[in-house]
Amino acid sequence: MKEMAKAWGHELNKLHESLAGLFRRAEPRQRSLSYLKGLLGTVERKNGRQLAEWIGEATPDGVQHLLERAQWDPDAARNILRDYVVEQLGERDAVLIVD
Repeated sequence: MKEMAKAWGHELNKLHESLAGLFRRAEPRQRSLSYLKGLLGTVERKNGRQLAEWIGEATPDGVQHLLERAQWDPDAARNILRDYVVEQLGERDAVLIVD
């Protein structure tokens, strides 16, 4: 189990490296990795306050800034994530349904 978690963490860091160039500043770049870990982790409710607490921040301001005001390209992020999913899970005739 510990090895699986380590591999998962390594893979998430690798994916984040491809997203990191979308952020002009180091703070949102680092916060985006923490945010992704929170979304994929055991945080019970995936809202700004809960994720900020999980990240270790006193208020949700940084998470809200990341999602609302930080300069990054969400369309480019979507494309990078789509390419990653296709690379990892894709088959020529596959269909992905996200609910």
